[in-house]
Amino acid sequence: MFIQTESTPNPATLKFLPGRPVLEAGTLDMRDRAQAAKSPLAERLFEIANIDGVFFGSDFITVSKTAGEWQQLKPLVLGAIMEHFMSGAPLLKDGETNSAKADADEEFFDAGDAETVKTIKDLIETRVRPAVANDGGDITFRGFKDGVVFLAMKGACSGCPSSTATLRHGIQNLLKHFVPEVQEVRPM
Repeated sequence: MFIQTESTPNPATLKFLPGRPVLEAGTLDMRDRAQAAKSPLAERLFEIANIDGVFFGSDFITVSKTAGEWQQLKPLVLGAIMEHFMSGAPLLKDGETNSAKADADEEFFDAGDAETVKTIKDLIETRVRPAVANDGGDITFRGFKDGVVFLAMKGACSGCPSSTATLRHGIQNLLKHFVPEVQEVRPM
């Protein structure tokens, strides 16, 4: 098994591509050991010193660190990922699911803004999420109120130094161009 790695805009996060599907649908962002209990692979990755985030996408895994150099951590992470996939063990424990459904339940907006929100979500799905996934992360719609769009950033994007610039200049400008009701974009 050959696992490719890619850097991300976040220097504390590295993207691992195992060359096979990782998560069937949605994404799963785990920021601590308690959340990692959903997945044997995530639990194993959190056993590595200085690892503080694991994110599963459709065909990639991003791993975030608090300290240390990737030069020393990368072989440990590669070994854990390789052993997991070679063992044939499931990614998620029995009865566990990813967070896609939970994400949708947490949205907020006024019923009168439904058409505006539909356009915002479509732009995020078709133009923003694919680009963010290329960088090892994900971004999801959380809400719309008083001209402000609230988005959640996950994976490599969570805590990334350039995420504020991405939100303010990239996504905000895109949404303002296509949806005049949008005045601002904020992380949530």
